[in-house]
Amino acid sequence: MKYSMAGLFLALPLSALAAEPIAQAAAAAPVVSSGIGGQLTQLVLGLLLVVGLIFVLAWLMRRVQRIGPGNGQVIEMIGSRVLGPRDRLVLVQVGEEQILLGITPGRITPLHVLKSPVEVAKTEAATPEFAQRLMELLGKDQKDKK
Repeated sequence: MKYSMAGLFLALPLSALAAEPIAQAAAAAPVVSSGIGGQLTQLVLGLLLVVGLIFVLAWLMRRVQRIGPGNGQVIEMIGSRVLGPRDRLVLVQVGEEQILLGITPGRITPLHVLKSPVEVAKTEAATPEFAQRLMELLGKDQKDKK
């Protein structure tokens, strides 16, 4: 059975190649030569279709990722301190426990499990301040140009 299926798959492309010149001759007879303009139009439309499909799929992927579960991460980095060019300490929250980790280029070592969690004040991101300052600078530049 395997051999007959393999033979069928090999025979199909060969039969399509044999029938192709006949189909081309039949299709070319009634059609008036469309020339390079028609081919160029077809190429551009095909390219636009592919690029449009890429954008639609990217948009769809972003929508699907937002729909998924929220920030359900169990492990969260509380803080870190650089000790040297390639060494640092990291405080990680895992569930209700906080663990102090030592990180070197080839190893991550748990140093201490804290009995009472360290409270760290959440700071707001600096992005809004940066954006506000940038807008002020751009506003001043636009006023100077007028």
